[in-house]
Amino acid sequence: MEQSMLYGEFLSSPELIEKLHQYGITKTYKEGDVILDENSSIRAIPIVMKGMLKVIRTEQDGREILLYYIKAGESCIMSFLGGMHNEKSIVKAEVEEDTEILFLPIDKVSLFIKEYPEWLDYIFRLYHKRFEELLDIINAIAFKKVDERLLNLIQMKSENFKSKIITVTHEQLANELGTARVVVSRLLKQLEDSGKLKLGRNKITLQEDF
Repeated sequence: MEQSMLYGEFLSSPELIEKLHQYGITKTYKEGDVILDENSSIRAIPIVMKGMLKVIRTEQDGREILLYYIKAGESCIMSFLGGMHNEKSIVKAEVEEDTEILFLPIDKVSLFIKEYPEWLDYIFRLYHKRFEELLDIINAIAFKKVDERLLNLIQMKSENFKSKIITVTHEQLANELGTARVVVSRLLKQLEDSGKLKLGRNKITLQEDF
């Protein structure tokens, strides 16, 4: 895949993309790896080249909630803001599927803002996208029941993986929703009984009419 195609709607300048790969360091990770933890120092900005990350917030009681996904060509706006202000990370970034990431050092982030207007536009576009996603999360928590949120999460995972078969545990779904595993298990059983999906060992198969 050409680099310009990878960044899609976000970046199109060949010169800027070349600079990203010149100064960045590329690493690969496996599903479940944590590339950034809460309270960690942010020394580089992750740009997903292949695969997907999920960004999670952990509460004081240990409960987690999914904030948003980072797909190919995208980065984490939380890392941008925290890194540029020399602050600790307030979120955790975990690999959702095997992923290749380009890490751009923080000092280059600031340099690119001065030299490439498109880089600043890239940051603002990501900020706008994440802001809308976080508003959706707030709306779901405030106004939607857990069963609706579970359905939305399953549909989102199906779309992200472009598959009717999703490999995920009840515990993972519960963590991403910020609820108890027993609640998720009960709701999934209800969905199975209604014919919307089929449950397997660490696997959910969506029916065609889902």
